[in-house]
Amino acid sequence: MRDRVVWGLTALYAVLFTTLGVIRYAAHRNFVDFGIFAQTAASAFGCFCNAVEGSHYAFHFSPILYIVGAVIALVRSPIVLIALQAIAGALVIPPIAGIVARHGDRRLSRLTASVVFLYPALGGAIFTDFHENGFAPAAVAWMLWAFDGGYLVATAFAAAIVLCVKEDQALFLAAAGGIGAWRYRSSTAGRYALGIGVAALVVFGIFFLAIQPHAAANPQWAPTRFYAWTAADVRAIFPLGVLERLGFFALAFGPLLFLPFRSRMMWLAAAPLAEVLLSRMSTTFTLGTHYAGAWIGYVLVAFAFAVGGLQAPLARKYLWWCIAICALEYAVANPLHPGLNLHPPATRDAALERVLRGLPPGISIATQEEAYTHLALRDPYARPLPDDPARITRACFVLLDRDYPDSPRLVEYGSRVGALVRSGVYTTVLHRGGIDLYRRRGACR
Repeated sequence: MRDRVVWGLTALYAVLFTTLGVIRYAAHRNFVDFGIFAQTAASAFGCFCNAVEGSHYAFHFSPILYIVGAVIALVRSPIVLIALQAIAGALVIPPIAGIVARHGDRRLSRLTASVVFLYPALGGAIFTDFHENGFAPAAVAWMLWAFDGGYLVATAFAAAIVLCVKEDQALFLAAAGGIGAWRYRSSTAGRYALGIGVAALVVFGIFFLAIQPHAAANPQWAPTRFYAWTAADVRAIFPLGVLERLGFFALAFGPLLFLPFRSRMMWLAAAPLAEVLLSRMSTTFTLGTHYAGAWIGYVLVAFAFAVGGLQAPLARKYLWWCIAICALEYAVANPLHPGLNLHPPATRDAALERVLRGLPPGISIATQEEAYTHLALRDPYARPLPDDPARITRACFVLLDRDYPDSPRLVEYGSRVGALVRSGVYTTVLHRGGIDLYRRRGACR
C-alpha cells in the first residue's frame, strides 16, 4: 500500500477524470442528474432537496452527500462534484492492487493497478454525471481489502461509508455479511461479518419503513419502475433482451478476461449484478451510466483475488492481455462517448453562459438540461422542463436555447412552450440568437 507507482496512477486518474469532466461541463454535455445532485449537495444542511425530487430521501438513502455538501459550502463550484467523483474513482486502484500485493508480488500489483486504471466500466461510471453511486466502488474495495487483512476496525469504518452511499448497498452488504459469516463461521471475522450484515439490514429497514415514507409525497418508491415487468417486456427478452445482457457481460468482463468468475469472492457480486440485470430497462446494464457503480467494487475485488491465486508468470500474461483488451474497448466501444461529450466550448456555449450569468439569482425558472445543470448550484428554484408535454410548468420563467436542437427536454417540451406562449400564458422577455426567455403572465412565485 506504499507503492509509489500505484499511488502515482491513483493521482493521475483523479487529475485525468477531473479534467475530462470539466471539459464536458464547459461544453454543456451534462444531464439532469448533475443538476439534481448539485442542488441536493448545496442544500445538504438544510432541506436536503432539489427541484425535481423534493427531498432526496424520498428516492435514496445517501448520507454520503453531506460530505459533498460540506465541501460545496467551502468551495461553491460545480467542479467540486466532478473532482470528488474523479477522486472516488481513483481510490479504487490502491485496495485492488493491495489485495494482489498481499497474495502475489509487487509487479503483479502494479499491473493490476494498470488494469483498474484502464477498466472501461469504471471510467464510464466516473465520467458520467455526478451520482452517489460513484462512491460505492472505492468504499466496497477498501472494505474488503481491510477485511481480508484482518483490519476489523477499518472494515467497520469502510462498511459504514458503504451504507451511506445508497440504500441498495445496504442490501448488497447484508448479503456479503451473510456470506462472510458462513465462510468464517465460529471465528472473530465471521462474527464481525454477521454483525455488519445485521447492521446493513437495520439500515435498509429504517430507510424503507421510516425515512422514505416520511420524505415522499407519493409512497411509491420511484426506482420500482425498473422492475414493473409487463407481458410486452417479457416478450422483448427473446432475443433482444438476451443479446443486450450478453453484450453487457462481454463489455464488463471481457477486459478482465472473465477472471472474477475464478474466485469465490464473485458470489459477493451476485446481488448487485442481479439488480442491474433483472431490470426491464437496458439503462441499468449499459456501461457509461452510474448503475455500474453498484457492482464494480465487488467484481474488481473478485478479479484481484483471482489474479492473486494464479502462478505469477500466468498472472502476468493474463494482466497484459487485460490491459490490451481495455485499450481495445476504449477504441471500439468507449463508454465516455468522446465524440459527443469531449470538445472545446463552442460559440453557442459561450452565448448560453452569458445569458445565464445575467439572470437574477434565485428565480423560479424551468429550462433544458444544458442550462439547468449550470444554474442548479446557485439557484435552488431552477428545474428542468417537464418530460411530458401534457404537464404544464408553473415556473415564473422558461428558458429555451434552440441552438441545442437535440436537447431531450427541448425535444419533449419545446412545442408545449410554444403553445403556452401563443395562448398568452407566457410572454417573451428576451430573444437573443437561439435563446428565448419567457415570463409567466400575472402573479407567480
